[in-house]
Amino acid sequence: MAFAEKLKSIRKQAGLSQEQLAEKLGVSRQAVTKWETDAGIPDIENIMAISALFDISIDELLSNERGAIKPTEYLFESVTEYDIDEPKRYDMKFGGAKQFLLSGYEGEKIRVRLASNTLSTLQSDFKVKIDDIRKRIDVDVNRKNGVSEAVAKEAVSIFVQIPSPYIGKIECAVHAETVEIRSLECDSIELDVKTPNIILEDISGTVEINCNLDMEVVCHSLKGEVDINQISATSRIHIPEDAVFTAVTKGIETHISYERDGQQTERFDTPGAENMIELNGIKSELVICTDRERS
Repeated sequence: MAFAEKLKSIRKQAGLSQEQLAEKLGVSRQAVTKWETDAGIPDIENIMAISALFDISIDELLSNERGAIKPTEYLFESVTEYDIDEPKRYDMKFGGAKQFLLSGYEGEKIRVRLASNTLSTLQSDFKVKIDDIRKRIDVDVNRKNGVSEAVAKEAVSIFVQIPSPYIGKIECAVHAETVEIRSLECDSIELDVKTPNIILEDISGTVEINCNLDMEVVCHSLKGEVDINQISATSRIHIPEDAVFTAVTKGIETHISYERDGQQTERFDTPGAENMIELNGIKSELVICTDRERS
């Protein structure tokens, strides 16, 4: 049985509608429809979340499924988990990585998964430390045995899942080629990053991005506020064509401009709108783009 049929079958057996399943996984109903009609396969983090939700092994979910993204595609991995039983503030420092993905899921553990196809000594070279301090969870990834950050940026991907019922404020520091934040609903997420690429999807709340590199920020949905804090940088944020938002500039010599389908255009934000995009810093520029292809 293909993955699409299996997902539809176990969802119905659990008495869930597509909308209810989507809510539990922190994705859109359209995503569930796509998976169940064999128009696409969930990414690895959603596959892990489906496995945990229905208590079915990943191997069983993906058996006979061609082209699926499986954890076994990584030759080496290390997984650290810790039980969470109440809302917490998360303070996380990950250092360097090739890829970083942070997502929420319906569960009761924080999961930190390190994966690599080239670093056979991954488990001995990296130590994930999780400290529970009153209302705060501290997460640190420490390198050992002389492994450099350059090696981490070239060879290691980091996947983090936080239980959605227990998310308060999140502070996260990471240096990666790509940073993805998906399926999170919380008061605020502060990202202290060095990355040229950020992907935001299904985020509710305030996302604050501190980065002095030129960035491409892809915002698949806009539900709240995105603050970009930069010094002497030029970045672009891609938003859905139908997004309603207001744009604000703060700081010194900051400027926002607008593009539609690659062409510079007049300002198209809506003053006073509930959703907001804010540029703050010194001598920085932000281009707000809408693209039909991305939408």
